[in-house]
Amino acid sequence: MNNYSKTHVAADAQRTELHDTLSLTGAEVSVNTMAAGTEIPFFHSHKENEEIYFIVSGRGYMEIDGEKVELEAGDWLRVAPQASRKLHATTDMTSVCIQVKAGSLTQWTMTDAVL
Repeated sequence: MNNYSKTHVAADAQRTELHDTLSLTGAEVSVNTMAAGTEIPFFHSHKENEEIYFIVSGRGYMEIDGEKVELEAGDWLRVAPQASRKLHATTDMTSVCIQVKAGSLTQWTMTDAVL
């Protein structure tokens, strides 16, 4: 049994969720590519999970609780579970969304490392 999982996300994939593919146990990760002028077709929030977005390429914005937050390549954005959100692409845009249970991080980097 391997202590790792590996997958490949095609450059032209519109949406790839990695939970099942990588057997993730503490997070959901998705890679999303949106064409210019498209948007997620609904507002949503979460019961427990915060979302962390990384904009890999392109530009867009997210509506969060009625506020427009501009996004461009290199930006990171955290959205609290209860916030109502909707993502829009103003140019072709690729993003990574990491979804984790809010408040669950108890150790990180060097405090969790075994040297």
